[in-house]
Formats: sequence, structure tokens, C-alpha cells
Amino acid sequence: MKQLALLRHGHTHWNRAGRIQGRSDIPLDKDARTELAGYELPDPWNKAALWSSPLQRASETAALVAGREPTVSEALTEMNWGDWEGKRGVDLIADTDSGYRHIEDWGWDYCPPNGESAAEVRARLQPWLDGLQGDTVAVCHIGIMRVILASAWGWNFDGTAPFKIKRNRLYVIDLESFQPQPEPVRLLRQGHRE
Repeated sequence: MKQLALLRHGHTHWNRAGRIQGRSDIPLDKDARTELAGYELPDPWNKAALWSSPLQRASETAALVAGREPTVSEALTEMNWGDWEGKRGVDLIADTDSGYRHIEDWGWDYCPPNGESAAEVRARLQPWLDGLQGDTVAVCHIGIMRVILASAWGWNFDGTAPFKIKRNRLYVIDLESFQPQPEPVRLLRQGHRE
């Protein structure tokens, strides 16, 4: 069986401020580094291939929780939020002329101005997914995770998502059936390996 475990990167100061990061290369903040240094990947994920987005918030998260450097792939770079990058979601929601939509109203083809749709992200990810050889941990971004998990769960960005992405959890998909595990796997606190 070949499985993929997705892990969201740790917090940045932009996350905490509610700003859309997209492809901006914002580093982890100090608190995130401290928190992540206290976690490790559970068995058998600590032996799996390790990949990450090239953006430093993802590659640094991978190195902190795995204790080794990841292989990076451009395919795992966060979705392009175009003109909305750096802006706060609450401000875009408040501006009725912005065109901003909640994720439940996207569909696969919704696209931020000068940005990238979920369908375009899926097409970008497919060659990377097809090339995976064995169990793999990919540390990436919420947009990338949403696209992969939406495909696995059969969700079309229409209505409430059947999953909720939280930090410090692995979201596992069987790559042969492309079916998700119903519950994520928590990272371990260092020194608590069973």
C-alpha cells in the first residue's frame, strides 16, 4: 500500500494577522519554530519519503518535525492568490466589490484576480502525485491540502467541506484507491514515542 500524508506548515506572522500568503515566502515565526521543535513524526511516517513546498515556512516545518531536510517540489507551492496576496480575508469579505468568495462557494474553477483556480492547482499537482514511489509525507499549504483532500473526498468546493484542516496533524490518503483516512494522525510530542 502506498500512502500520502499531508501536513500543513506552522504559523507565520501573516497567518496570525489573517493575511493571505499565497506564494509570498514568509518564514515561520519564533513561536511556531519553538512549538514545532517539540514535535516529531509518528511511526511509520518518520521513515517515509519527505517532501515539501520550496517556500521556507513549509521546508522549515518539514525539517523541524522530521529531523532531516525535505526534497522540495515546485508543485507543492501554495496556490497563487494573485491580486489578493498580502490582503486580509476579512477585508476582502467586507468589500462587496472584491469578488471574494468563501471556499464553500468556489467550485473547481473559481479564481482570484490574476491568480490560480483549484482546477489549475490540481493539474499542477497531478504529475507529482503520479510520480510518488512509496509512503510519503508532504509538508505544504492549506490551498494544496484542500485540493488534494477535495479530490480524495469527492468534494467539489460546493457546500461544507467533509474535512477540517488543523495544524500538527497528518491527513492520510491511500494513493492506490485515492481514498482518505477518515481521521488525521497527530504528530507526537518529542520523547512520547510508544
